[in-house]
Amino acid sequence: MIIAIDGPSGAGKSTVAKAVAKELGFSCLDTGAMYRAIAWQALQNGVALDDDAALGEVARSYDIAFGHVAGDPVPRRVFIGDAEVTDAIRTAEIDRAVSPVSAAPSVRAALLDQQRRIGNGGNYVVEGRDIGTVVFPDAAVKVFLTASDEERAHRRVRQNVDRGIGSIDYDEVLADLRRRDEADSSRATAPLRAADDAVQIDSTSHYIEEVIEQICELARSSS
Repeated sequence: MIIAIDGPSGAGKSTVAKAVAKELGFSCLDTGAMYRAIAWQALQNGVALDDDAALGEVARSYDIAFGHVAGDPVPRRVFIGDAEVTDAIRTAEIDRAVSPVSAAPSVRAALLDQQRRIGNGGNYVVEGRDIGTVVFPDAAVKVFLTASDEERAHRRVRQNVDRGIGSIDYDEVLADLRRRDEADSSRATAPLRAADDAVQIDSTSHYIEEVIEQICELARSSS
């Protein structure tokens, strides 16, 4: 079974996806980390972020892998090629770089095959921006998770404080989120939008546990 969770940056997709996977005994695939890894590698290689062909070459040339701890369905480490980039892909620099990279048609095509190959190998909670619309349009459960701009910015700042990486300036984070929303929603290839049959959940005024339980119930009723 595939559970697809889409939504804008800072909506809580990663937190919810990991918790749902643990509750149901599923594995978890963070597609956003894959795009961030390509963005990191592109910057390392000096590739221009508007060069579709060169970005596609990076995406096709480097394998992305996730490191798991025994018994934990949630990947804790991210690798691209021989480099571990778990922390490096969560910086403010990558926050800004990932939108143009993820908008590149050649990158999306290259990663689409990897995502489908991984997801079709078992029961997965897959989170991203085009999972229910493009990557797994036949997913058994589709959720579009969102929250207000301000709430998402507050969450991202708290997350960055806890991790010790990324910007902790609220205004900067809010501006980056809005810029990412605009870029993701208006891109020509696989824009951010809810699938027609997705259950839309606004988590602004809900405890995260309520959201997790709602998605778990959707999965149980679909199995």
